[in-house]
Amino acid sequence: MSTVELTKENFDDVVSGNDFLLIDFWASWCGPCRQFAPVYEEAAERHSDLVFGKVDTEAQPELAAAFDIRSIPTLMIVRENVAVFAQPGALPEAALEDVIGQARALDMKQVHESVAEQQAAQAQGQAPGQDAAAAGNEAPGSGAPDSASA
Repeated sequence: MSTVELTKENFDDVVSGNDFLLIDFWASWCGPCRQFAPVYEEAAERHSDLVFGKVDTEAQPELAAAFDIRSIPTLMIVRENVAVFAQPGALPEAALEDVIGQARALDMKQVHESVAEQQAAQAQGQAPGQDAAAAGNEAPGSGAPDSASA
């Protein structure tokens, strides 16, 4: 499958509609982004069961800001609405394949339990009336508020 262009208009739907999503934050002026693009496209072809999204940080500054993207390219992996990986830098093919394999191997039941524990602990330290989900690790589109859809 080819990559999907992610925008603030379709981001929540794409994230909530897919259990495993890779996101490449990039810009056309970025040399390392241009080097990583064919590696990412080839991985998308090899892993047709996964969704590979791309966020043009110039055209979608709200999404870049929502994820606090400070360096591009940045690769993020979202599984079951939880960001399980985020790292700046252009990965070589072998490293990208390794990261995908590690993300596939995650026990998502355990990940969700860990997120719930973190949210509960953070909620105990929050001021009354604050939304506990806002303190979690969940990706936009998972029920946590996000500035990208505002």
